[in-house]
Amino acid sequence: MPLHPLITELTDAEKAALCTGAGFWDLTGVPRLGIDGITVADGPHGLRRQDDDADHLGTTDSRPATCFPTASGLASSFDPELLARIGAALAIEARAAGVAVLLGPGVNMKRSPLCGRNFEYFSEDPYLAGELGAAMVRGLQDNGIGASLKHFAANNQEHSRMTVSAEVDERALREIYLPAFETVVRKAQPWTVMCSYNRLNGTYAAEHRWLLTEVLREEWGFQGLVVSDWFAVNDRAAGVSAGLDLEMPASSDGPARVLAALESGELDRADLDLAASRVLTLIDRARASEGPAVVDTDAHHELAREAARRSAVLLQNAGALPLAGIGAPIVVCGAFAVTPRYQGAGSSRVVPTRLDNALDALRAALPDRRIDYFADYDQAAAAAATEAAEVIVFAGLPDSAESEGYDRSVIDLPAEQLEFLDALRQRRGRLTVVLQAGSPVTLPFADHADAILFAWLGGQAGGTAIADLLSGAHSPAGKLAETIPMDLRHTPAHTAFPGDGDTVEYREGIFIGYRWYETRGLPVAFPFGHGLTYTTFAYSDLVVTVEGNGATAEFTITNTGEYPATEVAQIYVADPESDLARPVHELKGFVRAELDPGESRRLRVELDRRAFAYWHPRKGSWHVEAGEFVVQVGASSTDIRVMQTIRLDGETLPSRLTPTSSTGAWLADPVHGPTLRDILGRASGGLAGVLLDNPELDFGRYSMLVGTPLNRLCRIDAVDFDVDAINDIITTATAPVPQAHAAG
Repeated sequence: MPLHPLITELTDAEKAALCTGAGFWDLTGVPRLGIDGITVADGPHGLRRQDDDADHLGTTDSRPATCFPTASGLASSFDPELLARIGAALAIEARAAGVAVLLGPGVNMKRSPLCGRNFEYFSEDPYLAGELGAAMVRGLQDNGIGASLKHFAANNQEHSRMTVSAEVDERALREIYLPAFETVVRKAQPWTVMCSYNRLNGTYAAEHRWLLTEVLREEWGFQGLVVSDWFAVNDRAAGVSAGLDLEMPASSDGPARVLAALESGELDRADLDLAASRVLTLIDRARASEGPAVVDTDAHHELAREAARRSAVLLQNAGALPLAGIGAPIVVCGAFAVTPRYQGAGSSRVVPTRLDNALDALRAALPDRRIDYFADYDQAAAAAATEAAEVIVFAGLPDSAESEGYDRSVIDLPAEQLEFLDALRQRRGRLTVVLQAGSPVTLPFADHADAILFAWLGGQAGGTAIADLLSGAHSPAGKLAETIPMDLRHTPAHTAFPGDGDTVEYREGIFIGYRWYETRGLPVAFPFGHGLTYTTFAYSDLVVTVEGNGATAEFTITNTGEYPATEVAQIYVADPESDLARPVHELKGFVRAELDPGESRRLRVELDRRAFAYWHPRKGSWHVEAGEFVVQVGASSTDIRVMQTIRLDGETLPSRLTPTSSTGAWLADPVHGPTLRDILGRASGGLAGVLLDNPELDFGRYSMLVGTPLNRLCRIDAVDFDVDAINDIITTATAPVPQAHAAG
């Protein structure tokens, strides 16, 4: 990118100062040139604008702002348009508070349900996280406020987060841990990207040139600024060289380290100029977008309520919901009905403009029904609940369970809640459980609950949203953006999380979330993409049209029930036969359809080349194999309603044959395979030829034949192979390709 026009007017000291914060939330300007710094603030589900006693862990208060549902809930909406509207609302509040960049969204993958910060992240699936993250960034930046996409990359735990090295192979990085970032960068160009604390394969993210420059900028075309997570910098000079433009917060030694490295020649002046130029460009961008803003707190509260409604997932329902407007008294148990869990702890902690509670909202929504409330899970509550015709238990994780800075140790609800719910196995009426948590919990009570509504951390209007759904004023529409496991021992990283404090090995590779459970055939409590509503939907008439190495899927959804509702149709791609191990299927598209009873709608989803590709280590890029793929459309990852098999021409994979490559690999080569097959067929006795044509005759010998390295095949005394002919093939195939040289 071209340098900022003022860069030639700056001293080295001014450049170094520009590349380090002026305070906790402020960037340094250049007073001599009349350039003031700008202010950034935490997000991502609400503005955390601090004035005095600034901190990055949410331990001190901030100005009141709208608290929207956290990312784990918003992801279950499968609704990019909603995320864009929330981004726009956040932008208005940030502008009114004098904030230029909101630090979010976070698109890290949910490798383990134990990560303490999972409530701040969208999903276990990179496609979904990328689409939602891009929508939120567009909503922010279309309204003049920069986003800070975080935490780049492989930041999937809080334990030892500032030092641990995530040991991840490139295929897992490319297919799982980087694509959401790539999607947001390519589709929305965030003003900033925030590097993570951890090391990646031994190198701090803040000093990782491959990550920050080669991949982010050179491959993906990122045009903005890279900022450190707060206190993530290990060696400031190494960071500048790698592509880390801005260190936050203010540093007492960062500028001095940069100047010393510049003087010694350790740091190239061009790298410092580029970093300082990007800071100046960000300041210019922010100044150009400045202007007055008026926050409509009522409208934003209503948007938060809508978001909480769309996020909640109805896990199961045996006729308990929606609640009837007239009937016997309802018993409500659990303090969360009055003092809700509505957000997690840490740097995203928001002081809400107001806070709804579900009990008051239920009483307002059902004025003709008496509602008795018990705060504690005690004997009195159990006695009343056992005899009630209708009981609603509010359960969930305590504030201390989910926070930045540390991970969870278990995925169970608190013991007193589980004991209370177990005591309700023997009861007279119907039991509905409302869960408030930012990540999955085990559900041992699912076998005797009539209905379960997962409300996530629903933000400041979550209580009213719960009442909207329980009363039937609105139909649930959320779908799980992450799998709810049966047991912690079933989870992908169970034996390799959180590592030994120095390293954490991503042994499961590309198999996280539903990719893990379904490929291994493990039972789950509720699968990825699952979510019920108060009606039913039928899928029909799938037509998939191939276009090059991509396709278009068209299908019809019909509301076959009695309530208006929204269905989220999910499109998965399966590759039944592949050279490399692949998951059973992968999410590659989704679409929302709001339908009245009896209404049908024809829907269309584009599947580009990447929808069918995987990262091939030999090719060093994305690769589409030739052959059959199955396009599946369904209501969840395990509830596939219609499917169609298609065939793609695929792409040529570069040959990497060596003398020690197996005979089978040589035979599969389109150039040299036919010649080798002819040579082996002419060997004495003809056994090799017979086995190649009919391996089932003696599969053991056939396997030994094709598994033997070609350069050792001639050592088999029992068969007289044409050694010279085989060596000629090896020589021809492995000869260096002549390189063209420029004249002169």
